[in-house]
Amino acid sequence: TQKLLPLIDAAAQSGAEYFCIDAGWYDDGGNWWPSVGDWQPSTVRFPDGGLQRVLGHIRDRGMLPGLWLEPEVIGIHSPAASRLPDEALLQRHGTRIVEHDRYFLDLRHPAARAHLDEVIDRLVEGYGVRFFKLDYNVTPGAGTDRDAFSVGDGLLQQNRAQLAWLSGVRDRHPELVIENCSSGAMRMDYALLSLLELQSTSDQMDPALYAPIAAAAPASGTPAQAGNWAYPQPGMTPEEIAFCLVTGLSGRVYLSGRLDRMSESELAVVQEGVQVYEELRSDLGQAVPFWPLGLPTSQDAVVVLGLQAPTASYLYVWFTQPGDHDSVTMVLPTSDTTVSTVYPRSLPSWGIDWDPGTSTLTLDPRCSGLTARVFRIS
Repeated sequence: TQKLLPLIDAAAQSGAEYFCIDAGWYDDGGNWWPSVGDWQPSTVRFPDGGLQRVLGHIRDRGMLPGLWLEPEVIGIHSPAASRLPDEALLQRHGTRIVEHDRYFLDLRHPAARAHLDEVIDRLVEGYGVRFFKLDYNVTPGAGTDRDAFSVGDGLLQQNRAQLAWLSGVRDRHPELVIENCSSGAMRMDYALLSLLELQSTSDQMDPALYAPIAAAAPASGTPAQAGNWAYPQPGMTPEEIAFCLVTGLSGRVYLSGRLDRMSESELAVVQEGVQVYEELRSDLGQAVPFWPLGLPTSQDAVVVLGLQAPTASYLYVWFTQPGDHDSVTMVLPTSDTTVSTVYPRSLPSWGIDWDPGTSTLTLDPRCSGLTARVFRIS
């Protein structure tokens, strides 16, 4: 509670709309990994007013509360591990599959589905949760051979049962926003994203390495579903903070970092980015990606993503290397006449040379180190 309340205040001050409490909120013993499964709020971690106090503080600050869940697994130390029948868990050769101190729910079984439905309904209806971050950090391997022609058949049946369970959640709770985290996009597919609003694109925390991930994400997912983390930290330069926010702005902003320890001037750069996202997101919902310099790699000194929307095109440009930068020239699929800086407007402008006749744009960052900008071409 003491750690979360200042973060909640800072997130609200930054303009966030949801606040999600991460893994461990259910654990009383200090070892959150093998205790997943019952999803009852910890009393040790929330001693004064319980989890409800923290969720209420989120709502009081104008945001909607969210919780991290890893619903498909049951920790070996969870009471649910002994309460559920063996048939409700994935098996091979008549034995529960266990991986890294966790069992796996077999969502073909009514007891497994009833268990998860009770969890979701209790958290939504009893605690007012409106966002779930659904994780999936271990894998059962080839699949289950119980009531299946083969382990592959069992895996396919389990996959279809998971989708059916999620469909039921959506039908009962249409107000929910649900993220497919899945260990930082290690299980990312449109069977899931046809049912879930957004996909965490990575768990990468190095801003320079996240830029090419965010820029390439629209090759496999819609920009509006690409949950790109922005990790601004106190002590970063304004250019570094803006660099982090540009990564978030290229998809659906996930704001993290120790916002509660930032100075007013540092937080102002964050707030500007969140405000810009509110201006851009209607266009992002209709945008089609393009890559003027080709798909990026982690070795590229310059990373560029373009998003073409009905009313304008947007260009996200990151310089990812230390030291001074040369200008970069690219040809864009538009002949619109005006190029303007969308974010950050509060920092010094880059040099912009735009020739609409040849659709050629040259950008000169005029600074060193990590730096990034969002441009609008209209």
